[in-house]
Amino acid sequence: MSKRRLQARVPSARFFAVAELPGHRLRFHKAAMDGSAKCDAEETGDPNDRVIGVIYDIADNEKPDLDRHEALGRGYEEKQVELLVAGERRLHAWMYFATRINDSLKPFHWYKDHVLVGARENGLPADYIALIEAVEAIEDPRRSRRERELGIYRDTGALCLTGTDRGVNQGGTCQ
Repeated sequence: MSKRRLQARVPSARFFAVAELPGHRLRFHKAAMDGSAKCDAEETGDPNDRVIGVIYDIADNEKPDLDRHEALGRGYEEKQVELLVAGERRLHAWMYFATRINDSLKPFHWYKDHVLVGARENGLPADYIALIEAVEAIEDPRRSRRERELGIYRDTGALCLTGTDRGVNQGGTCQ
């Protein structure tokens, strides 16, 4: 959901809307090639379940770059879904969904931070952000990867990175 992370991958990415995907639940269970878990909007069929996320517009010529970054065909596939914008307007969009699932994996802290930065910068509901915050995360054994991933926020104040302490900046307060 982080605009800065998406634009690092596809510079044309522009915010379109915050939307809900009914009948799905946010899970961190996609088995990534780095040995950690990544996000998935797991289809449940339960109309009470919902994933809240962000719709971005990207240039058609950048879609192959995004597919490569998202490992399309290597753990993620794509499908068209019907989203609710502002609780009522229906909109069709494409999304990635996990095909390699491992419920025993945990996300790296830096990955969870990307998700939290995006959730906060796009004004997702506090209770939904709290659900993301509650997800157990693990340290990435490759410090250079963690520094590279979170380095995109260095000049934004979105993250608090001091030594081994890390956290998402919440209105000027590091947590």
